[in-house]
Amino acid sequence: MKRVAILTGGGDCPGLNAAIRAIAKPFILEDKTEVIGIADGFEGLIKRRVRRLSYDDVSNILALGGTILGTSNKADPFRWKVGGRELDCSDEVVRYLKELGVDVLFCIGGDGTLSIANRLLKKFPRIIAIPKTIDNDLAATEQTFGFDTACNFVMEAIDRLHSTAQSHHRAMVVEVMGRYAGWIALQGGMAGGGDIILIPELPFEMEIVLEAVRRRARKGKKFSIVVVAEGARPRGGGLIIKKKVEDSPDPIRLGGVGNFISEEIEKNVGCESRVIVLGHLQRGGAPTFFDRILATRYGIEAVRLARTKDYGRMVALKGGKITSVPIGLAVSRLKLVPKKHPLIMGGMEIGVSFGVESIT
Repeated sequence: MKRVAILTGGGDCPGLNAAIRAIAKPFILEDKTEVIGIADGFEGLIKRRVRRLSYDDVSNILALGGTILGTSNKADPFRWKVGGRELDCSDEVVRYLKELGVDVLFCIGGDGTLSIANRLLKKFPRIIAIPKTIDNDLAATEQTFGFDTACNFVMEAIDRLHSTAQSHHRAMVVEVMGRYAGWIALQGGMAGGGDIILIPELPFEMEIVLEAVRRRARKGKKFSIVVVAEGARPRGGGLIIKKKVEDSPDPIRLGGVGNFISEEIEKNVGCESRVIVLGHLQRGGAPTFFDRILATRYGIEAVRLARTKDYGRMVALKGGKITSVPIGLAVSRLKLVPKKHPLIMGGMEIGVSFGVESIT
């Protein structure tokens, strides 16, 4: 191989730079292969913004959050908006890759980026994918990097909120990311000792949530920590949408469920309530030990796939081992929290409310 290219697409997350480093260094050090960094995901291919990555460029980036390449969650070459019209410029993207002499394209991203990569395979088959998302909702892998760091941040935020909630006798509602899958709310909430955890997979009964707060008060606990995923919704209700971003491949922006729950608690229970939306803080900062190692292992396996010409695959974690699956399989469905997940069933045994009476 003479030249490979790397892009990072979708939302940023901790571990992206660790993956870039693990992919680039073997080519630079061992294969003497030129490594091209594509700016801002697929947008860099559309607008022809690339640069050569040197050894120095990919050194000392292991602990950095974000991505040195930049990223975008609006750039879809199959639906590129120009003057209010959607254009398919995928052929131009492939032509540019060939002009650059790219032998292999490494795509690091979540379901949106990998769905684009899967479509692009028909025109440029030499693609290898690396999964990342703080939501941990890709079904073909046990875990994506970025998730562990996000959960650690949520846990630490809840730890800090306990003392102020207890001091002021308040119900603190912590809204976390998780549009369709409640992995961050579940695992971050359990690790932080949340009293009530609400996830998209279990539509909640508002009265059960209110009664959980009242029950704690009757037991002398005059404060509660409610952890809610942004995609959680009341039974029979819909998602609470904050706004729509029309030029995005995924235009729906959720937000507001935390405010809804907080207002209901104040109105019906009579205690003060505050909302904390952790938002993009969950995406930022240095990756944890686990995410650094996972991203590095993914990058090393991606290089191995390239060297063996095993294209069209996504690296994955299964049974603690790094393997790979077809990219098409990776984006075929989301990984949702099972209703009878051990953390849910165990949580109910120790008094955590999930906003439902029982799970069948």
